Amino acid sequence: MRLHRNLCFAVIDGLHLIFNEGEYADKVVQQLLKRDKRWGSRDRGFVAETVYQIVRYKRLYAEIADVKEPFDRDNLWRIFAVWATLKGISLPDWKYFTATPTRKIKGRFDELSKTRKLRESIPDWMDELGLKELGENQWTKEIAKQNEQADVILRVNTLKTTKKDLQLKLESEDIETEFLPNHPSALKLKERANVFKTEAFKNGWFEVQDASSQLVADFLDVKPGMKVVDVCAGAGGKTLHLASLMENKGQIIAMDIYESKLKKLKVRARRNGVHNIELKAIENSKPIKKLHGKADRLLIDAPCSGLGVLRRNPDAKWKLQPEFIDNIKKTQSEVLDQYSKMVKNGGKMVYATCSILPSENEKQVEAFLKTETGSDFKLVKDKKILAHKSGFDGFYMALLEKN
Repeated sequence: MRLHRNLCFAVIDGLHLIFNEGEYADKVVQQLLKRDKRWGSRDRGFVAETVYQIVRYKRLYAEIADVKEPFDRDNLWRIFAVWATLKGISLPDWKYFTATPTRKIKGRFDELSKTRKLRESIPDWMDELGLKELGENQWTKEIAKQNEQADVILRVNTLKTTKKDLQLKLESEDIETEFLPNHPSALKLKERANVFKTEAFKNGWFEVQDASSQLVADFLDVKPGMKVVDVCAGAGGKTLHLASLMENKGQIIAMDIYESKLKKLKVRARRNGVHNIELKAIENSKPIKKLHGKADRLLIDAPCSGLGVLRRNPDAKWKLQPEFIDNIKKTQSEVLDQYSKMVKNGGKMVYATCSILPSENEKQVEAFLKTETGSDFKLVKDKKILAHKSGFDGFYMALLEKN
């Protein structure tokens, strides 16, 4: 592979924004890909994948390059040189690469890779927490898997098409997909592609949604005609899935504390042909109290650490702090206590997170069932998904029924 100067400069600029300015990697990559209209798919792929790979392995590459944060541009070029050397890419005769110790880099990599927290490039506290909650064997496998690039998974919008017809439509646009066993609405791309430019996407035939995330709406056991509340709806991936499972019949109340996210859901719902969703911003406790005892089904896709989706958000490793996880656990228990009151007698709710930590998942459910509010519920079933076992995002979901 030959390195091109303008592409490498884009990578360095992106890393500066992510590491030094605290910007989100996905947003930065989106900006970078609009930088030069002459770039082809290979150029764009190089920029995106290189940025993500260096973000994933920031700690390891910085240790090998012997540089410390905040990284100036010379430091970022040294980190880039480490990445290129380990990929077997010949470094061009540019001033940024003079005196790059190629042999030393490979030796340092072999030496540092013997230690998990350096090999998988994670903060000390995260390694200690994962070890404590999952044990040596599970944590070692899971964090290794979380450093791999995630597959692109689509969820067919059954309000508009079938899985087979979507597959054929994408094939006509040179995108090949395959079915996934035990995931009734999922198609997996055989090769990465920009699916958002397809006719099928513009017509609302699918959404991009990981296979594990797709299981949550199915877990809630919804039926057409029900009153369903999605209380942490965000931009609405699971809300839209619920609408398709309900065949656009009944009512879905999509709620969130961020009105900006609900506005995105409104746009997506229009494209998906969904018209049984009512949007409500949670500005105070009134909208919650109004729904006490009214919901046939309730989805609590709770705020969490996101440690099950590091493959998609590698910069989260560097933004997360241990205090955040302590605080989010308190939020989870408050959300369970307050929002569960919306479920009617005989109704059901799902508590879900994209975390792999038992303290955010099964232990939260156990604690809830021992509270005064939780004593009205029983656990029907739960499911824990680890990336190293499933190949998809780490997730947890628990189905509870109100007596």
